[in-house]
Amino acid sequence: MRGDPTLRVYGLNTLKDASAGELSFFANSAYREQLAQTCAAAVILTAADVDHFPGPALIASDAYVAYARATALFVATPRAESGVHPSAVIHPTAKIAGCAAIGPHVTIDAGALIGERVVLGPGTSVGADSVIGADCRIAANVTIYHDVRIGERVVIHSGAVLGADGFGFANDGGRWVKIYQLGGVVIGDGVEIGACTTIDRGALGDTVIEAGVILDNHVQIGHNVRLGENTAMAAYAAIAGSTTVGKNCVFAGQSGAVGHVSICDHVIAHARCTLSKSITRPGAYSADLLMDETPQWRRNAARFRHLDEIARRVKKLENKIGDES
Repeated sequence: MRGDPTLRVYGLNTLKDASAGELSFFANSAYREQLAQTCAAAVILTAADVDHFPGPALIASDAYVAYARATALFVATPRAESGVHPSAVIHPTAKIAGCAAIGPHVTIDAGALIGERVVLGPGTSVGADSVIGADCRIAANVTIYHDVRIGERVVIHSGAVLGADGFGFANDGGRWVKIYQLGGVVIGDGVEIGACTTIDRGALGDTVIEAGVILDNHVQIGHNVRLGENTAMAAYAAIAGSTTVGKNCVFAGQSGAVGHVSICDHVIAHARCTLSKSITRPGAYSADLLMDETPQWRRNAARFRHLDEIARRVKKLENKIGDES
């Protein structure tokens, strides 16, 4: 660090909005002008940027990661008190650790197991024989169906649904016959699941979310999907049933994968890109047309229909030129 080690700060804020008593961070060169003008008491930055800020500094190898860790020091989420709220409905065969916090109107079905220091927010439902590991934080109105196994230190935000039936039906002469979903859901340690995200139970076998996965709000995971460790998915991403996604993959907003394919480790699907076949080579994949003004976009989209015809004409011309030379 650089500066007075006894300096005290009481909060975190952006470079633009920070006051004299707040800590900020600089992790993007686009904000260099704000760095020069900030009123922050101190700034987290890298050694390469320290000369651009004359004040007290916390020097880190990765300023954004250091900022992320600093946020834990200032979090203002109310702490839940251990115990069971009088309005909670708990089956006599469910087991709840003494230091868990069970909020108002929570329901816990037969055979469920709630671990040490688990917090269940108001209105949350835990189905029969489901297991929630130590130090999980489940927000209000989360629905956890039966036979869902959740590891330790998992965070699930409001409105999420784990273990609903996968979308399985067989067509019998034009009428749909339901395929009952007989598997469960397994969530690894350290997973975070966003608000209104849905993870379907397996048809046969389990849907598996491995350790360290982060899912944004409104993500859909189909039945029997497996997401590899530390994979991240932004809002409205979706993975169709029976697809395997490797470790450390990234799915941007509205991206996804079709069913019954395999995606290798370290794949990035850019916004609105659908991975329509198995991917064996790590790297970034894109689809759809780039943003443009609507009239130009429509002209480009119309020409896409003629690409094959144009390619054939170009090939024909190349062959003709080759013959003449």
